Amino acid sequence: MLNAYAVRNEALVRIETSHDAVPPEVTWVDLLQPEQGEDKALERCLGIEIPTREEMQEIEPSSRLYVDHGVRYMTATTLCNTEFGTPKLTQISFVLAPGRLITVRYDTPKPINLFLNRAQKPGSVQATPEAILTGILDSIIDRVADILEKVSEEIEQVSADIFRKTSGRRDKAFQDVLQTLGTKGELVSKARESLVSINRLLLFLATEIEGNKVSKDVRALLKSQSRDTESLTQHCDSLSNKITFLLDATLGLIGIEQNNIVKIFAVLSVVFMPPTLVGTIYGMNFKQMPELAWDFGYPLAISLMILSGVLPYLYFRKKGWL
Repeated sequence: MLNAYAVRNEALVRIETSHDAVPPEVTWVDLLQPEQGEDKALERCLGIEIPTREEMQEIEPSSRLYVDHGVRYMTATTLCNTEFGTPKLTQISFVLAPGRLITVRYDTPKPINLFLNRAQKPGSVQATPEAILTGILDSIIDRVADILEKVSEEIEQVSADIFRKTSGRRDKAFQDVLQTLGTKGELVSKARESLVSINRLLLFLATEIEGNKVSKDVRALLKSQSRDTESLTQHCDSLSNKITFLLDATLGLIGIEQNNIVKIFAVLSVVFMPPTLVGTIYGMNFKQMPELAWDFGYPLAISLMILSGVLPYLYFRKKGWL
């Protein structure tokens, strides 16, 4: 699907067009999930090579950031589907040609829609492809920042749940904690990968527009975005370290709880061992056993069993083993 936008009154206005005839006033061409032949038709119309999906997924920086005949090709990895609880990474290619920006994408990250909603208001965007590009990148970075802020709050809550003093077994609670930490750790890892990709793009773009006629606002925004991505990347590292610490702490608490259970069974086996010995001795059917003829032989045997069980228990309590 092809979406074309022109800038009027410093606002994006959608223009009806086709792959074979793009009006000169169009500043931004957004190619979403192009079907077979659509990208080739747009290439013939604009005279600009359009990256294929396979080319967008290449991980080499030289394949993602390059200049060809004065046209800058940049591919960034962005987060997608985070609002649905199934985050994934998707690639967006930015083709910056003289007077025109072309984007190629196969998903619809939320920042794109946020940018469109904001840019369609008068006085919100400059009439240059560089300004539109930095506006899209700004929305992507803001979205990642919001995601990390929410993850940070959720991790703080998980941390409080882990170290809250409660009695009884917490197997189900620990299972939920491990699942939550694993999910958030994966999300933070994807966010960091996206930020690293965007930061490379920003550095490449800042170098490429150096000396060109680009507004000071765009240059200032690029520097600010570069600082923001570096700061957010460090925040991702901090969150990853905290998640790792909480995972280790949870596993440690699970180990302690399991050891306490094993200790209880071990103590019980030791406590009941002497009574079992006493009962075994007096359960033997020997004819010459003096206690069998005593009137108080049975109470004596019962008392010995109780005493042999109580004494080890009191000893363990005194030693602090229980």
